[in-house]
Order: sequence, then structure tokens, then C-alpha cells
Amino acid sequence: MNGASREALAAARERLDALTDSTSVNAGSLADELAAVTALLDREVSLRRVLTDPAQDAEAKAELARRLLGTQVSGPSADLVAGMVRSRWSQSRDLVDALEVLAATADLTAAQQAGKLDDVEDELFRFGRIVSGSMDLRAALTDRKATISAKGELLRSLLGGRAQPVTERLVTRLVTAPRGRSLESGLESLSKLAAERRDRMVAIVTSAVPLSDPQKQRLGAALAKLYGRKMHLNLDVDPEVLGGIRVQVGDEVINGSLADRIEAAGRRLAG
Repeated sequence: MNGASREALAAARERLDALTDSTSVNAGSLADELAAVTALLDREVSLRRVLTDPAQDAEAKAELARRLLGTQVSGPSADLVAGMVRSRWSQSRDLVDALEVLAATADLTAAQQAGKLDDVEDELFRFGRIVSGSMDLRAALTDRKATISAKGELLRSLLGGRAQPVTERLVTRLVTAPRGRSLESGLESLSKLAAERRDRMVAIVTSAVPLSDPQKQRLGAALAKLYGRKMHLNLDVDPEVLGGIRVQVGDEVINGSLADRIEAAGRRLAG
């Protein structure tokens, strides 16, 4: 993707991160729904052209998407898709490609939340090696004459009970709906997404008053150094924090004033 489509995808990924960072949203279910919308728009070429037509009003396109999806997907999925069709896309196909990326990212997020992301990344790599080492297996998985159910059954025999459910879902979607990609390039793309997700951590920050930009930058930098990973800050305001701050990273909760915590972080880094 380039130009407007790249910007639109970046914005959509930020919205997805905000959704999946919420404990009220099931990332796995969101992945399934986004995959279903991907299949719909990949199949309905005229519809995706309407939804990406720059001459059409953005809000009208968003409302059309909501009406079409109706009760077929959850509210968060409908909101995410509506936001995407409001954006400008360089090509209509880019919208479908972006939805596919979001579906895979949501599944990887589900694995991360379950503490299984490293397993999924390793399984994707090992499956790719197995495929590259077996011409017969590759031929069976890429045979255009084979039915979707036959390919799905083959994958279940290979991965069922031997790999994480997320790995099986990702590989099954890739094999049964390759959308013009080679199996190898699809697996490589999934591995890259998994690596990106592994390098990202989320800190839920609750403060008594909104943090200033310098405070957010200092806190983000200190947490990134402490945990050795890029840190995304989800910010919330709660007056009951009484002038202090509460930071949650995974299962770890840090309480105390912002200044105290940054100072303590600096001491820990200094050894």
C-alpha cells in the first residue's frame, strides 16, 4: 500500500489496538468477524468500489456499511469497518487487504493476551519450513481444484491439537482464501505481523488529571526502557487517584505519583 491507503491502514490499526486493549472486547471474535467482512468485500467487487469511492460522502458510506453488516457482526466490528470506509483509499482492493491485516492482527492480539504469542510465532515459522520441505504438501494446500473443506480437513489433521488455535485459524484462512498470494508469502506476512505484535506492550495509565505531552513522553520512555519493548499508553482520568497515577502493564500494577515513579525508574535503570 502507499499514499492514502497506508495512512488509512495506520489509523485503522490504532483503532483496532484501542478496541482490543479493552477487556470488554473479545479479540478472537473480532478477528472472525473482520475475516468474514474481508471475504464479503473480496467477493463483492461493486460493493467495495462504492465503499471506497472518494466522490461519495464519507458519512454516507459509513452508514451504508452499518446497514449492510446489520446484526451480522458486533458493534465494535461495525464501528471499525465504518471508520475504515470513511477513510480515503488509493485503490478499492486496499480496503480488503487492510481488513485482512486487521483480522490477523486481532487473532495475534488474542494469542498475546493468552500469553501464547511466542508459540504462535514459532509455529508459523515451523509450518513454513515444513511446507517448503514437502512438495506434495504444498501442492495439496495450493491445489485450486481441491475444495475448501478438503483443505480445511487436511490442516486439521496437521495442526489440530498440535498447534495453538490461533495458529490453526490463521493458516486455515490463508490456505482457503489466499487472495492471489503464494503460500510462502502469506506465511511470511503473518510472521511479520506476529513479530510486530510481540514487540508491542500496552500500559493502562490512570491519572487524577490529564497528563501533559511531556509527562506522557517521559512516562512512555521510562516504561519502554524498563520493559525493553515499545510501549503504547492507554490513558484514562479518575479523580479518585488523588493526584497520583496508576500504571498497569500486563498483570503488574505500579502505584504512586508520576514524579516518584519516573525517578524510581531512573534509579532502577542506573542500577
